[in-house]
Amino acid sequence: MDAVAALLEIASLLERERASRYRAKAFRQAAATLQELPADVRDDPTRLRAAKGIGESTFAVIRQAQAGETPDYLVELRGEVEPEIVSTLRGRLRGDLHAHTEWSDGTTPIAVMAAAARALGHEYQAITDHSPRLRVARGLSAERLREQMPLVRAESDDGFTLLAGIEVDILEDGSLDQEDALLQELDIVVASVHSRLRMDSRPMTARMIAAVSDPRVNVLGHCTGRLVQGDRGTRPESQFDAAAVFAACAENGVAVEINSRPERQDPPDDLIAVALEAGCLFSIDSDAHAPGQLSLLDHGAARAERLGVPAARIVTTWGLERLLAWAG
Repeated sequence: MDAVAALLEIASLLERERASRYRAKAFRQAAATLQELPADVRDDPTRLRAAKGIGESTFAVIRQAQAGETPDYLVELRGEVEPEIVSTLRGRLRGDLHAHTEWSDGTTPIAVMAAAARALGHEYQAITDHSPRLRVARGLSAERLREQMPLVRAESDDGFTLLAGIEVDILEDGSLDQEDALLQELDIVVASVHSRLRMDSRPMTARMIAAVSDPRVNVLGHCTGRLVQGDRGTRPESQFDAAAVFAACAENGVAVEINSRPERQDPPDDLIAVALEAGCLFSIDSDAHAPGQLSLLDHGAARAERLGVPAARIVTTWGLERLLAWAG
C-alpha cells in the first residue's frame, strides 16, 4: 500500500469520527513530509524516523506500507469508524455550502479542502470561515476575508467551483457581523447564531427574522444551536417561534440548513416538519472543519430523506448555475 495514501486515509477516518484534531493533523503532516523527502531518506529507517513531522505512530504506518502491508492502525480504524450511510438523496447532492479552513477554526489549508471536495465528486463547495465576532474561532476581519476571497476562487477548475463565502454571526440585534458591501461580494452567506443562545424566545425570534430578512443572507445555519452528543457535551435548543422564523425564511428565499454533524442534528426533526409546512428551501451541509468531515453529508441526507424533504427544495441538489442565480 502507498504510504502517503495510508497516512491520508487514517487522517480522513479520524476527522470523520471527530477525533482529536491534533491526531488527524499529525497524520496529514507526516504525509506532507513524506512526499517531500528524497528517496534515499524514505528508504533509510533511521533517517526517516529522524525527519521532522514523522512520529512514532506515523513511522510505524509508513514502514508497514513500505513493506507491502496494510498498516495495522488503518485496519483498526476501518473496523471502528461508522461506514457512510447510503441514501438515494445523498447521490443527488451536487455540493456543500458550509465548510471551514485553517483561516478560522478548521484544520487544513483551502487547497486541501478543495481537493477533498473534488475527490467526493462535488460540483461546488463553499468555504465559509467565521466572522470577526467569533474570536475563539479566529473569525476573519474584513481585511482577512478580502485576502482570502481570491485564494478561494483560484482553486476552481473545469468541473469544480470553490465558492467564496462566510459563516457570519447573527448579532444580538439581528444585524450581521461583517461589512455589508463585503457580504455582497461573496458567493454564499450562511448566517448563524453563536452567542447568547439562551436568549428569551421573543427577542431571539426577532433577532433571527431580522437576519434572514437581510437580502445578503442565503442560508440559516444550525438554527437551534443544540448539541446532542460528542466531546463538547450537550446543549439545549435555543427557544424561538419556529413558525415565524421559517415563514420569514420562505418569504425571503433563505434555505434552512440541515446540519449534517452528528453532534448537532440541527434542526431537530419536529422543526424540519415546521419548515416543510412553511414552504422553506433547505441546504444539506457538512459544516466540515477538516477534509474527512465533508463526507458527513451522508448523515444529513439520510435525515432529510427519512423526513420526506423533497429533493427539489434542497438547494444543494441544484446545479451550479441555478444555485448561483438563487444566491444572487
